[in-house]
Amino acid sequence: VSAARRRRRRRGQREGLTGLQPTNTIPQKLRQLFVILGPILVTQVGLSLMNFADTVMAGRFDPVDLAAVAVANSIWMPVHTGLSGILAALTPIVAQLLGAGRREEIPEAVRQALYLSVAVALAVAAAGALALPRVFGAMALEASVRRIAFGYLGAVGLGIAPAFSYAVLRSFMDALGQTRATMGITLLSLPVNVLLNYVFIFGPWRFPRLGGVGAGVATGLTYWFVTIVALAVVLRVEPFRSYRVFERPGRPSWRAWSEQLRLGVPIGVSIFLETGVFATVALLMTGFGTETVAAHQAAINFGGLLYMMPLSISMALTIAVGYEVGAGRFSHARQYSLLGIGASLLMATVSALGLVFFRDVVAGWYTGEPGVRALVESFLYYVIFFQMSDAVAAPVQGTLRGFKDVNVTLVVSIVSFWVVGLPAGYVLANFTDMGPYGYWVGLITALAAGAVGLALRLQFVYRREGRRVRGEAPAA
Repeated sequence: VSAARRRRRRRGQREGLTGLQPTNTIPQKLRQLFVILGPILVTQVGLSLMNFADTVMAGRFDPVDLAAVAVANSIWMPVHTGLSGILAALTPIVAQLLGAGRREEIPEAVRQALYLSVAVALAVAAAGALALPRVFGAMALEASVRRIAFGYLGAVGLGIAPAFSYAVLRSFMDALGQTRATMGITLLSLPVNVLLNYVFIFGPWRFPRLGGVGAGVATGLTYWFVTIVALAVVLRVEPFRSYRVFERPGRPSWRAWSEQLRLGVPIGVSIFLETGVFATVALLMTGFGTETVAAHQAAINFGGLLYMMPLSISMALTIAVGYEVGAGRFSHARQYSLLGIGASLLMATVSALGLVFFRDVVAGWYTGEPGVRALVESFLYYVIFFQMSDAVAAPVQGTLRGFKDVNVTLVVSIVSFWVVGLPAGYVLANFTDMGPYGYWVGLITALAAGAVGLALRLQFVYRREGRRVRGEAPAA
């Protein structure tokens, strides 16, 4: 009896503990959605807090270092998030395989994604070595800002390979519904990152006092830390260990890469275009002076922290919707989508109201300089308007990824951010009295246009899938 129980327990660990189960009622769906969402939110907030720590601690060191970190992040973050988006296409792939009962195909999908992450890291390192000197040479920056920003990126570059490998491992763990694993890794890494920031920015205990460059060193070392911990979890902890991802390493397969790239490139490029607009605005802000750049970066950084809620809901929906789509349960996938959008709107309303009353407190976290603080407060007012558009766009985008419907999302990103938003912001900033605030109005316009475009696409997908379930001819 004892041996039989042990066998059943091991079998349950291997097969049952995916964190995802079929649900049939709204309360069951809400419970499962929030079980997935909670750890993702903690993880995303933790990752955002790392960037928050970089920004705040560099700002406390010197406003020049804050501006330099802002410029460096405006280059690195679009590259990092965009390419990580390509690798994160593993999430809907694994979720649909799991929902369809094709568990045996998952390990090879993870292995090929890891091979792809190494290729991506090598390409980024080579491109950065060639392009960065020219990019900084073309920018109208103070010499000290240019030097610190270049040093920050060089230090972060030491962690490029583990950063992209971790994106794959995290996607694998999250797609199984085991989001608490990545939450635990993030909670471990957050104090490590803060400690490393303190050590390398301010130079206590005879460490070098590197300022903004030290923030880059801390980030690069933190990438190594999270990847090593994630590898240990995948190798030693159930249910990940039962997939034996590293048991048969095999060889890179272009055929396997092509499937992930077909899904991942539109996701990654879409993310790159969105973050790229914010990065471009940060670079354009350099024409208004170092104080404006620092204040803009502080406000954008806090806006990014608030964005973690709709982004986390988006990621949870990709997992839940992908699982239901793989199982052929379209109506259940739609219910998850509606629940996620409703929760996102409610939480965005709460965060926007909080920002109305506490903008001065938030600004004080970033700087003690009265002039910069006043600018941060004024920029934070515009962050309020970001929240409502993000509350719709992010969960809709996560739903579409769960359906593996990503190509139209790319078109929406191009039009809303680069055809509508950025040109509008440029005109308002340079040909009206709005000055730097014109760029923020342009960003708000872009986010609103994107939310409308994505919502229309989701309605089309609903109708298409509905016809398919009823056996009617699918839409073109």
